[in-house]
Amino acid sequence: MYEIIRKETLSPLVRQYVIRAPYVVRHAEPGQFVIIRVSKDGERVPMTIHATDKTEGTVTIIVQTVGATTIELDTLDAGDHLADVVGPLGKATDVSGVRRALVVGGGLGSAIAWPVAEALKNQGAHVDTVLGFRSKDLVILEDRFKDVSDRLFVMTDDGTYGRKGFVTDMMKTLIQDSRSYDRIYAIGPLVMMKYVSLLTKPFGIPTIVSMNPVMVDGTGMCGGCRLTVGGKTVFACVDGPDFDGHQVDFDEAINRASFYNTFEKTRRDEACRLFKVDLS
Repeated sequence: MYEIIRKETLSPLVRQYVIRAPYVVRHAEPGQFVIIRVSKDGERVPMTIHATDKTEGTVTIIVQTVGATTIELDTLDAGDHLADVVGPLGKATDVSGVRRALVVGGGLGSAIAWPVAEALKNQGAHVDTVLGFRSKDLVILEDRFKDVSDRLFVMTDDGTYGRKGFVTDMMKTLIQDSRSYDRIYAIGPLVMMKYVSLLTKPFGIPTIVSMNPVMVDGTGMCGGCRLTVGGKTVFACVDGPDFDGHQVDFDEAINRASFYNTFEKTRRDEACRLFKVDLS
C-alpha cells in the first residue's frame, strides 16, 4: 500500500498528491510516468510524475478530477493509501545538449512541463516558458515555473489573467523576435500540441511532444497506447511518451482519443452518484 503523505488543492478540480513510493523514486527521471490503482479492484491509470523527493521517498502527481477513477481518488486524504503505484515507466525526457529552450504547457500539461523546465535550468540552459489556460481560476504552478524560467508568459483564452490568447500566439512573437531555440518542448491537449508542431515545423525547430493515450499495462503488451509516428506504429508507454511533434499523426491520435467518450461519461456519472460529487 502506498500512503498519501500530502494532498493539496491547486484549482477547483486539480489536486496535488504526494505519495510515499521509495522504490519508484529511486530511478525516476523527468518525463516518466507511473500507473496507479486507487483500490484493489480499480482501473490502472497512467499519471506523469510531477516531482520526486529522494530524501522523503515520495513521488508527486497532479490530477484533474474528471473521470471515475480521479473522482474516487479525490475521496482520499493524507493518511489514506493507494493500492498500487507502478513505475517509473516510459523513457525520460532528453534534455542533453540543449542550451536554449522553449517550454510550452497547456492546462494540466503544465504539471508535466515543470520537471522538464527544471531539468533544463539545472543544466544551465536558458529557459523561456509559455503556459496556457482557459481562464484565471484554472492557472496552476505559476510560482514554481518562475523559479525555473528565465522568462515566463501566462496566456488565458478569455484574457482574465496574463495575456489574452493561445500559447501559439506568444510563440509566434518569440520566434519572430529572432529567439533561436535549440528545442521546444510542448505538453498539453492533443490539439494544442498539434498546432504548436505545425507552427514550429516551417522554422525547423526540433519540437518534442508528450503523448498520453489510453494505456492498460504500461509495458507495450496491450497495444492500447499505439500511435503513428513517422508512418510507423509505436507505443507511447515504451517508445515514449516523448516523440518528435513533426512526425506524430495527431489527427489519428485525436480520433482514437474519442473512442471511449461514451463509456467514460457513463462511468463518470456512476462515480458522481456513488461518491455524491457534483462536477457540473
